[in-house]
Amino acid sequence: MKNTAITNVHIALGAKMVPFAGFNMPVQYSGINDEHETVRTGVGIFDVSHMGEFILKGENALELIQKISSNDASKLYDGKVQYGYIPNEQGGVVDDFLTYKIDDLTYLLVVNASNIDKDWDWISKYNTYGVEMKNISDETSLFAIQGPKAADALQSLTDIDLAPMEYYSFKKSVFAGVENVLVSATGYTGAGGFEIYVANEHAEQVWNAIMEAGKPFGIKPIGLGARDTLRLEMGFCLYGNDIDDTTSPLAAGLGWVTKFTKDFVNSANLKAEKEQGVSQKLVGFEMIDRGIARHDYEIVNAEGTIIGRVTSGTQSPSLKKSIGLGYVDNAYSKEGTELFISIRNQPIKAVVKKPPFVK
Repeated sequence: MKNTAITNVHIALGAKMVPFAGFNMPVQYSGINDEHETVRTGVGIFDVSHMGEFILKGENALELIQKISSNDASKLYDGKVQYGYIPNEQGGVVDDFLTYKIDDLTYLLVVNASNIDKDWDWISKYNTYGVEMKNISDETSLFAIQGPKAADALQSLTDIDLAPMEYYSFKKSVFAGVENVLVSATGYTGAGGFEIYVANEHAEQVWNAIMEAGKPFGIKPIGLGARDTLRLEMGFCLYGNDIDDTTSPLAAGLGWVTKFTKDFVNSANLKAEKEQGVSQKLVGFEMIDRGIARHDYEIVNAEGTIIGRVTSGTQSPSLKKSIGLGYVDNAYSKEGTELFISIRNQPIKAVVKKPPFVK
């Protein structure tokens, strides 16, 4: 199992550590509900250094990204970030990821921790363009500072004017006394904030500086447990739960980042699927009756016929009710449709609700 550069800091802070995607990661500190509330109303800091980072460099770097990405990276400008997915050849998803355009010859790709090796091999397979590729995952730390007070908590550490930064943009500058730190107005919580990319050797210095600067704003360390409840309240997909190698990206609602203005892996088949229409859709739902939906629970109709399955489910700390995501047959995908989650062989009533669950 791998450690992040500041695993010792998490242990000293009393974090409950668990294995996740091959890493020893903090799942919670003060408790999921408390940490969740901290991010929604104030500011919290996550160590998400388990994520993967690849540098693609060269005259044909854009061509390679265009080939492996569903989205149109030609729309990027220096300092802009784009969300997309890597389609496989069978109609599923290799991974979802972020593309950062550093300059015309240099791009940073950020991928999921569990898929680092798989993604690297996949992109390498299509690199017939002579693009220089470097996997910097093991030498890069990533901290997510999320919540409405994030800009105020961080502003004393950098000369970047944080508050007006455009969503999904980034800048490089001195941060907490460390040069060449990448500060990105991105995140996975829906609460706003920033993500900080820094070399491992400076990770502890930067973490401690953020914790100190954030003290007047009530900053707290946040674990993976609250990260999951926060992302689910927004309806954000989690790779391995809501999307994977077997799920259709169009059924998953990723048509908005599927650009048929260019040729990419499996684009012809995906275009045909879009024209024909998908048979199932990923929907959000709220529980009406008492019960928590969990991954892989069956979704049934009033007659008890299986119409789909749950991909993610939790008790929403903000709403004080159970919410989830799941694939259902098209006929049951409209908002307000009643359905039932099979919990211990009992049909528990739910209703289709369009995410985000928390506005």
